[in-house]
Formats: sequence, structure tokens, C-alpha cells
Amino acid sequence: MKRLGVIQLLLTAGVLLVSCAKQTPEPVTYSIEMSEYAFAPNTIEAKVGQQVTIELINKGVLEHELMFGRDVMMMNNRPDGYQSDMFEMANVEPQVMMQEEMSGMGDSEQRADHSGFMVVLPKTGDKATLTFAVTKDMQGEWEIGCFSQEGVHYDAGMKGKFVVNP
Repeated sequence: MKRLGVIQLLLTAGVLLVSCAKQTPEPVTYSIEMSEYAFAPNTIEAKVGQQVTIELINKGVLEHELMFGRDVMMMNNRPDGYQSDMFEMANVEPQVMMQEEMSGMGDSEQRADHSGFMVVLPKTGDKATLTFAVTKDMQGEWEIGCFSQEGVHYDAGMKGKFVVNP
């Protein structure tokens, strides 16, 4: 009888431990429209462990880009990207899918004007999808920004926030 009680107690404790374990947050998708000179929405939030998909569309007339970072770098007194790139700091390489007509303008290796990860949408109607898993190293508040036209877009207000909660 005692043995049965101990087994029941252990099973109950096991069930409680499993139910208290951290569960992976549900994946989330955001659509961000890029225009002159704004991101809509301009603030997005995610949780550590969450799979994030960001659908970008250039609704403006001009080329726009999306970068994630902290501490704006200046070059010739103009904003020119971030000193701390979120993806580099977290050692994460996001998956970028560009619409078919655009041939790979999705990362900084193909764009020499700024350092750091970026997605560039050159013309009206261009679309891209960015997918990544949020890590503990991303926790906190990051800025999103567009530094096109030698930082003119950023200075005009094309920035926002990416907030990562525990």
C-alpha cells in the first residue's frame, strides 16, 4: 500500500514538473509596409524561442531597406547603419526569400553601402519574407531602420523598434 502511495506521489510530481516546464511560444508573423519614410507598424515584439516571420512590402516609390541593430554609425555626419547588428550579435542567419523578379538583394554581402544584415527592396511592390528564431542573445530592445539615400530615410523618421521579451 505504501509503495502505491509513493508511486502516485511521484507520478503527480512528474506531471506537475512537465506542466510547469517552459513551452515554446507559438510562431508569429508580421507584415511591415515600407513607405516614404516609415515602417507600418513601426514596433514589433517577439519572445525568446519564438519563430518570427516578417513579410516586407515596398509601398513607397523609393528603394527601402530593413536593418536591425543598436547604436547608429555615422559616416560623413550621416547615419550609416548600426554599430551592433542584431543577427551578428546573436550568431543567427535569417532566411530571406525575395520575390522571383528580384535577384538576391537580400544581404549585406551584395550591398557595399552599409555593414550588417539588411533586406533591400528596390522598387514599388517588391516583397521579401524574413524568417528567424529568436534567441536569448536578442533579448531587449533593438532598432529597425532604413539608411537608404545616405541616411536620408533614417533622418526623415524611417525607424522603429523590435522588442524581444524573455
